[in-house]
Amino acid sequence: MGEPQSTKGSPVQRGQLALRGVDIRAWARRFDLLSDPGRLEILLCLHRCPGITVGELAAATGRTENSISQALRVLRHENFITSTRMGRAVANHLDDPIIHEVLHNIGATHD
Repeated sequence: MGEPQSTKGSPVQRGQLALRGVDIRAWARRFDLLSDPGRLEILLCLHRCPGITVGELAAATGRTENSISQALRVLRHENFITSTRMGRAVANHLDDPIIHEVLHNIGATHD
């Protein structure tokens, strides 16, 4: 027969409460970026190995440095990562605490 109705409002009211204070556009943007397997691989590598370079990411994922650089540009534009020049190399770091937590929730670990 279904579950008992809550005494704290109608389904419409409870649905409206669920949406309050949630930045739907920001979450949709995060999920859009995470839905690309290549970007997700990069984020997993950055999570496991902070400071990894473009060349190292390319070797780890089996992709070209150019494709890695393009993906990093997108992630940097969305403020998911930061890149810091260290001499001739550029170290990349995951910089979004929400994405960090999401990665943990899908089983990503640290060294």
